[in-house]
Amino acid sequence: MKKLILATTALAALAGPALAESHSSEIKLGIILGFTGPIESLTPHMRDAAKMAMAEVTESGALMGGATITPVEADSTCVDSAAASAAAERLITSDGISGIMGADCSGVTGAILTNVAVPNGMVMISPSATSPALSTTEDNGLFFRTAPSDARQGVVMTEVLMDKDIKSVALTYTNNDYGKGLADSFQAAYEEAGGTVTISAAHEDGKADYSAEVASLASAGGDLLVIAGYVDQGGSGIIRASLDSGAFDTFHFPDGMIGTALEENFGSEIDGSSGQHPGTDSPGNAMFAELGEAAGFDPTSPFAPESYDAAALIMLAMAAADSTDPNVYKDKVMDVANAPGEQIFPGELKKALELIAAGTDIDYVGASAVELISGGESAGNYREIMFEDGKITTVKYR
Repeated sequence: MKKLILATTALAALAGPALAESHSSEIKLGIILGFTGPIESLTPHMRDAAKMAMAEVTESGALMGGATITPVEADSTCVDSAAASAAAERLITSDGISGIMGADCSGVTGAILTNVAVPNGMVMISPSATSPALSTTEDNGLFFRTAPSDARQGVVMTEVLMDKDIKSVALTYTNNDYGKGLADSFQAAYEEAGGTVTISAAHEDGKADYSAEVASLASAGGDLLVIAGYVDQGGSGIIRASLDSGAFDTFHFPDGMIGTALEENFGSEIDGSSGQHPGTDSPGNAMFAELGEAAGFDPTSPFAPESYDAAALIMLAMAAADSTDPNVYKDKVMDVANAPGEQIFPGELKKALELIAAGTDIDYVGASAVELISGGESAGNYREIMFEDGKITTVKYR
């Protein structure tokens, strides 16, 4: 009954002036990310990247007869599905948004998709929700993501470790959809490649002391410790307890663990540690880096490029459909994201909009070398990193 009421409310909103006309003077887009919670050090850069794309389109005057794109922010918390769903409902029913850039963490993204976006017919493009389970969630063609699934990340993690001749690891993961999905994907790929996972153990976020968890991990042994957690939460607690006890001094970090907070909190203590997060050395990434630095945020922060691309795809799909109605423009997202067409890079959104208006196909490459495959999935590229002299350095791209 709640979903029925929510859907009815949304239909009433769709009948209002903001969406009744093909061309609106203002188009509101939601940005829902964990501004509080376990990745709060990453989300400001993600938000600013998305807002940069929106400002670029507004300044172009080339969308819907010169519409202004207004970002409306909401906090997903990253971990509280009820709070995230309520925030998304407010974006739709109170703020009158026409699309969602987000959410971020996989659990809250799935909750918003199932409980809010699908009943209300709202497009979501996530820059960072990577759980393999989202690939099979019923989405009515409304959900896309610019970051690759952890089914792919598990394979990349395996390749990185095997290239370093690391044949035995202990594994801990945050006890949620993201952590469990990534841990399972990695363990399956690693063991298939001949590696040994000595232990796979969940940890809870928000604890003050992780010495008991680390003791169990150390008892199982391994060449290093893989931490599929969050940089601003339990993952960093696991590192500190490991270093203080001498249990481990070398780690491998997947995407949710990589950020400047690692440099600030641990520095050279974790030199030699490795990791990976979505990223590319494509020409578009270099262009994005220049734009991001000028805009005052860190363009190398994980998921910042994917956030710019997620926002850009929503607006380009609107232009291709000549509509701000999510149930109409959802069918154009894959078209603008993929070949054939003239390639579009960061800073070229005005050019893209003009090409679309002229009836010319575009292939949005963007900051993260966008390629969407079946079901709106990202094909995916990764940046391999290493800690050297207390700093995150790039090893290569995969």
